[in-house]
Amino acid sequence: MEGSLLVGDYLFVSKAHYGIRTPMTVLQVPLLHNTIPVIGSESYIKEPSLGYHRLPALQNVQRNEPFVFNWPVGDSSYIDTEISYMYNMDAIRTNPRILPALKGKGLELTVRPIDKRDHYIKRCVALPGDVLEVKERQLYINGQVAPNPMNMQLKYRVQGVNNLDNLIDMGVSVNDIGGGEGKAYGLFNLTNEQVTKIKAIGSNVKVEQLPQTLVTEETFPFDTTHFKWSIDNYGPLTMPAKGVTVNLTPQNIALYLRIIGIYENNKFEIKNGEYYINDVKSTSYTFKQNYYWAMGDNRHNSQDSRAWGFVPEDHIVGKPLFIWFSKGENGIRWDRIFTSAVKH
Repeated sequence: MEGSLLVGDYLFVSKAHYGIRTPMTVLQVPLLHNTIPVIGSESYIKEPSLGYHRLPALQNVQRNEPFVFNWPVGDSSYIDTEISYMYNMDAIRTNPRILPALKGKGLELTVRPIDKRDHYIKRCVALPGDVLEVKERQLYINGQVAPNPMNMQLKYRVQGVNNLDNLIDMGVSVNDIGGGEGKAYGLFNLTNEQVTKIKAIGSNVKVEQLPQTLVTEETFPFDTTHFKWSIDNYGPLTMPAKGVTVNLTPQNIALYLRIIGIYENNKFEIKNGEYYINDVKSTSYTFKQNYYWAMGDNRHNSQDSRAWGFVPEDHIVGKPLFIWFSKGENGIRWDRIFTSAVKH
């Protein structure tokens, strides 16, 4: 959501809008989410626990609006507090070099229940039953062009800007820059408005968009044999919906592995190329809950559904309503306080 929301924004989130999710983890330290400050240990005890239930909602999740949810792949992750990053097991399986490095740093696997996984906020771009596709960076839903967020960002290479204060004044993050041949250059995530302003600095300034078309196993569903998808060209993909049945084949099974085995708590095995669900040979599966698709407004630099997949309904926390406090490197951002968190 970078661009629409900034690091240091504190949000007021309504759990009532999408239905209050009743407590699942019973024994926990009050007012702490999942860790105890300073100590760093978990702030709860997993057992006993209660099942998933949700009170009646004021409204359904709306397409193209931000929503807050528990990170779906946070059920098993290595947490690197030094760089504030989490490595989920799906990413580790696709890159075997990661795990030895994490263990070498002394990091241990953290397994958390649904309501104790980290909170994420992204824009919900696809609802259950929707068909999503990204073509040349443009999002399509059900075959129609989806509206782009007002502050949508893409990655660009900028050359010829010697005074970085010009970029800072435009609200550009200049943390990742380099230099070459005496001229400042860098890779930046920019909005259309910022691109226009940078080009107006002078004729020697060059701004080049960098397509993200690499097909990699780090992109969900981590199967490059059957899914030649990239950040800029993704899908088509149909959102799973409660009660809908899909046939299970080698061509699509990668999409549904976590849904069947993790999100919907089944025993899932593949034996001799055949699928067994709860020890029963199966050629199809019926979804038990709805699933959503989350994308960040920073389309080229966002750990969103393209990195880990669907958002299950039981992971949804609530709807962000407004920014109640905001603080950046230069102090309190008074102009952002009590402004809407729902920007299009």
